[in-house]
Amino acid sequence: MSRAVTHVLLVHDQALVRQGLRLLLELGGIDVVGEAADGESVVAAVARLRPDGVLMDLRMPGMGGVGATGRVAGSARVLARTTFDSDEDIADVLRAGAVGFLVKDVTSDGVVDAVRRAAAGEPVVSPTVLARSMGHFAARPPTPPVLPPGLVDLSDREPEVLARIGAGRSTTEIAAELSISMATVKTHVRRIFAELDLRDRAQAVVVARKAGLVADPRTP
Repeated sequence: MSRAVTHVLLVHDQALVRQGLRLLLELGGIDVVGEAADGESVVAAVARLRPDGVLMDLRMPGMGGVGATGRVAGSARVLARTTFDSDEDIADVLRAGAVGFLVKDVTSDGVVDAVRRAAAGEPVVSPTVLARSMGHFAARPPTPPVLPPGLVDLSDREPEVLARIGAGRSTTEIAAELSISMATVKTHVRRIFAELDLRDRAQAVVVARKAGLVADPRTP
């Protein structure tokens, strides 16, 4: 079964670069329906040609790639491509509506594949950009627990009961794990609900998790 043809608008302010990209994309089976050298031309060309996607350079005279992306992202899927892979560039163009971001060290086959996927609506990110973003994400400090008002007023035993409610334990299981009676568990639960202003166990689960109490008590 033949693959549907992808129709793309090519955007760059340098004619020689556009020529090279056109050849690359057309050899890859992509139909380049038009070219543009600045943001204003992009807006007009998208309205006139209705491409599936736009391969968008970011640094152009006049209206840049970010501004043009914001104007056309509702009509065509935009894949941004630039030499400059600053976090600010990436964030700005993605906020403007682009479905992906490529830096210019991507291979020829990688560009063709990325354009086709982006035009189909699939998010696309250069491996180098993705790796850096993952590094930023991994380096972020963990979200601190949110301690609800009233938690400090619980007895020493009651946070243990709340932790087990958060882990999905039944009253019977909590009693067995803490070696206390079911009546005592119910007393603790009533007091927990009163101190933390909880209506039901579902709310208790949420509070226990936000407070960082939900590490499984049976895990050593």
